[in-house]
Amino acid sequence: MLGNLLKRLSGIKSDDLTYPRLPREVTVYVIGDIHGCLDPLSHTLKAIDTDIERTRPHYSAEIYLGDYVDRGPDSAGVLECLIQRQKIRRMIFIKGNHDEMFEDFISGTRALTDWLPYGGGETLRSYGATAEQIASNSEEIRHLVPAHHLSFLSHCEPSFQIEDYFFTHAGVKPGITLNSQARADLMWIREEFLNYRGNFGAIIVHGHSPVVEAEFKPNRIGIDTGAYMTGHLCCLRIDGNGPHILPRPELPS
Repeated sequence: MLGNLLKRLSGIKSDDLTYPRLPREVTVYVIGDIHGCLDPLSHTLKAIDTDIERTRPHYSAEIYLGDYVDRGPDSAGVLECLIQRQKIRRMIFIKGNHDEMFEDFISGTRALTDWLPYGGGETLRSYGATAEQIASNSEEIRHLVPAHHLSFLSHCEPSFQIEDYFFTHAGVKPGITLNSQARADLMWIREEFLNYRGNFGAIIVHGHSPVVEAEFKPNRIGIDTGAYMTGHLCCLRIDGNGPHILPRPELPS
């Protein structure tokens, strides 16, 4: 198990900050908010594959920070891509607030009007829903989503920890131990978390709050680079040299 491998940690200097580093035989790739952007995801996966082929780590894993759906044009394609990739790679999936809204709509516990402002229409259209079906809130649109996509989302976790790195979608509530965090905070918190300067008990690696470039702080690393707005999906590589950004793949002209 990955958690059993990551026992040797020491400080590493990066951007004038000191972060834990992983054993040299271990590499973790952390991917920020995808938001239905299949093309940037595909290019990022190719970059990861190329990096693995080049460095050949003894153990590698991919950690996804949630918000697979909404806003971008192909949420259905993103989920199918990740479902297929987990057949060949070790992958850990965190649940984001948009993923939960999607689930809530399908289960009938969230009104469509509450979801549409967050990109629900784009998600439904990626499954083939028409404008008329969405406007009328037709019951048919719930049946367009394959069962294995819903199963995938239901198995996503609110957080995951590897020694001194804690991975979650939005962040954590200051003053609360990491193993006592509320699911709502892990998926929705923003300013209270972002403005906190103290020690959380681990380096928090998160998405949810878009930034132009990955944000390195003494107590957290934010990697949501607004893929649906910028076309740039951020991937953080953590290994024996500490955390750094995997170079952006060259996109086709």
